[in-house]
Amino acid sequence: MEFIEHYQNLISAAVGENRFTEGPEELYEPVNYIISHGGKRLRPVMVLMACDLFDGDLRQAIRPALAIEYFHNFTLIHDDIMDNATLRRGQPTVHSVYGANTGILSGDVLLMKSYKFFEELQPELFKRCVSIFTETGILVCEGQQHDVNFETRNDVTYDEYIMMISHKTGVLIGAALKIGALIGGSSEKDAEALYQFGLHVGVAFQIMDDYLDVYGDMKALGKKQAGDIYENKKTALYLLAMEHADEEERKELDYWYSKKTDNIDKVYSVENIFRHVKVEEKALRLVQKHSELAHRYLDEINVSADKKKPFLQLAGQLLQRQF
Repeated sequence: MEFIEHYQNLISAAVGENRFTEGPEELYEPVNYIISHGGKRLRPVMVLMACDLFDGDLRQAIRPALAIEYFHNFTLIHDDIMDNATLRRGQPTVHSVYGANTGILSGDVLLMKSYKFFEELQPELFKRCVSIFTETGILVCEGQQHDVNFETRNDVTYDEYIMMISHKTGVLIGAALKIGALIGGSSEKDAEALYQFGLHVGVAFQIMDDYLDVYGDMKALGKKQAGDIYENKKTALYLLAMEHADEEERKELDYWYSKKTDNIDKVYSVENIFRHVKVEEKALRLVQKHSELAHRYLDEINVSADKKKPFLQLAGQLLQRQF
């Protein structure tokens, strides 16, 4: 989509202008390393899109957009350390190149530097945006800890799962849109509606991610087939299976999810239960449910339908993994 490329180019230029040149080099080189790998930079793009939706000044939104991007990369550095991951965006992870201790410190400084990108905002707007940003950071950390906890719990509920993915994925998308809207001059009501749009898009995205882990084209996605099953992740598919399985099937799920193993029999057995209780179609209905909720919130915003079309396009292509 051309409008996405336009915003991505603005973000890329701003990233280039804000490379870290100070010392110690050992601290800042890893920061520049992960930022330079880029990715799609959709979260900072959303800041600019939201600002544009209300005819705001994009120049005022660029640096807060970088704050969102740099915060996101801070979480990636620390997540990779926690997961002992070796690759990120097709490149070696920060800690695998520079060591875990440097990775932790570089992530920390990236988080602190992200706050500085709000400093040029007017006082009241600065206060509002930093408050949203800080609360979002807290929720992301809480979501990550819940995700870790769920791996060793066998009593995770669906509501807990939705809360966890809302915090891990949805709130940062929502915050990017809300911050951009406020900088663009929106009302508080419209900014909150756009936040809820982003939140539900994030939830739908994560449920689709769970779905694709089992039913997607792994070559296209660049992921291990059924990796969540191997890792005992309490995904939407697992929770739907536990809800609709009979007692014998639940006992079998409990058995397989009590151990981490690369035994292919585990995947076959779990997928058979998924198939029997029709998890595939139930998961897709949940994706549709949260997509519809997102669209309802977008409908509430007091701008023309034409100006909302890019947000519908972006949400649709996110769910179809066309980025």
